[in-house]
Amino acid sequence: MATLYVILLKYVRPPEEVTAHLEEHRAYLRQAYADGWFIVSGPRIPATGGVILARAASEDDVRAMIHADPFSQLGIAEYEIIAFDALWHAPEFAPLLRPDATVEG
Repeated sequence: MATLYVILLKYVRPPEEVTAHLEEHRAYLRQAYADGWFIVSGPRIPATGGVILARAASEDDVRAMIHADPFSQLGIAEYEIIAFDALWHAPEFAPLLRPDATVEG
């Protein structure tokens, strides 16, 4: 099983700064999906930050992913990383948990 990570983003800058850099953040997300790191993501409700479900070989790899996010580089968000083992899952989720599906850093 792959190690999964919940990444919680909390905005620490005013909403207008978040909006001003949203397209840069979305470009980062598109690349992370293309690289096979992220499984699902979206804004928190209410819009105080975001949530990302990622897979990685290590927490150091997750920290490197976060460092690449413009929201991190510009000090727009703080990040909390929660690692967990996906012991239970819907059958459709199984392909995302294969060890060969994990991207090495």
